This record gives sequence, C-alpha cells and structure tokens, in this order.
Amino acid sequence: MIKRLLVATRNAGKLRELAAALVPLDIEVVGLETLEDQTDVEETGATFEENARLKAEEYSRRTDLPVLADDSGLEVDALDRAPGVHSARYGGPNLNDEGRNRKLLEALQQVPTDLRTARFRCTLAVARAGETLAIFEGTIEGRILESPRGNNGFGYDPLFFHPPSGCTTAELTLADKQRVSHRGQAIAAFLQALKAGDPRLALSG
Repeated sequence: MIKRLLVATRNAGKLRELAAALVPLDIEVVGLETLEDQTDVEETGATFEENARLKAEEYSRRTDLPVLADDSGLEVDALDRAPGVHSARYGGPNLNDEGRNRKLLEALQQVPTDLRTARFRCTLAVARAGETLAIFEGTIEGRILESPRGNNGFGYDPLFFHPPSGCTTAELTLADKQRVSHRGQAIAAFLQALKAGDPRLALSG
C-alpha cells in the first residue's frame, strides 16, 4: 500500500484537492518542492493521458516515491473542444485564471446558451522509477455561462455550470466538488484501486 506519494503539480488548488481526498487512507502527500531537480516537464502530448504519463514518468525518475501526475482541462464543443490540453496555457503564458476566463467568454460571445456545452476531463497517471503503473480518468459535463459565478475552485470553475448541482463548480464546497468533479472521479477510481489492493499499486512509499 502506498503510504507516501509525490503529487507532480505546482497548482495549489489541485494539490489541496488531492491531499484532502487521500486523508482517509492515511497517505502523506508531498509536492515538487521536495525534489532536488524541480525542472518542469514539458507537456508535449496530444492528449491528457499522454501528458499525465509524461509528467508522472519523468518526475518518478527523480525520487524513490511513487508519483501521481494529472493532466486535465476544459473541452468546449463550440470551439472544436478547445482549449483542451492547452487549458492551462489558453491565451498565452502571461494570462492568469481570470484572464483565461475572459478570453473564453470573448471566444463564445456570439454562441447561444444551448450551444455552450462543455466538459472537464481529468487523467491521473501513477508512476514509479520511470514506468506508468496505472491510469485513472474522470469527466463532468456542463455548459459555459455568460459571466463568472462563485469564489471556490480555480481555473474555469466560475464559468462552468453543472446542471445536476444547479450551480457552477466554483460555487460547490470542496467536499461536493470532490464528489462530482472530473478530478474527484479520477481520484475516487484511484482510491478504490488502492482499497481493493490493485496489484499495480501494491508498493510501499
């Protein structure tokens, strides 16, 4: 059973969600700041899975711990599923979350409500010693609002309306978001595999 896990992200929101989800299994989460070599891994993959594998495998070569990396993003149907794997860099490297949200709203300015369908996707990869051990995925469907709502979450959460919840993912509590979100689903699949004693994850760390 994994006891200590390095999560390969500099995104404080992602790290917080993952650490909170792993508390019940008494798994200690550490971040990239624990590595001697913290050089970023370039996300050159064409899919979320390829990028998650790239990060997990490369960072796992720099530590004895198992490494969990995720790649996730927003797919907007009216934009041919953009920004997709480029979600974190949408509009260029100098934009923050608020700037990327503004750019998305500008791109959808002429798109009616019923055509603003979108989804968040997440792929988690677990690796050790440069080899991917397992992949876990999650998806949440919704639509993009005309203006942001809510102060929780991060990224595109204030614009992403989730009909079953009746609110944006930025209006959900952390517990509710973990229950329904794309990342929450992927984490839940990872936790279930750990609890079930999945042989792919039968290692200590």
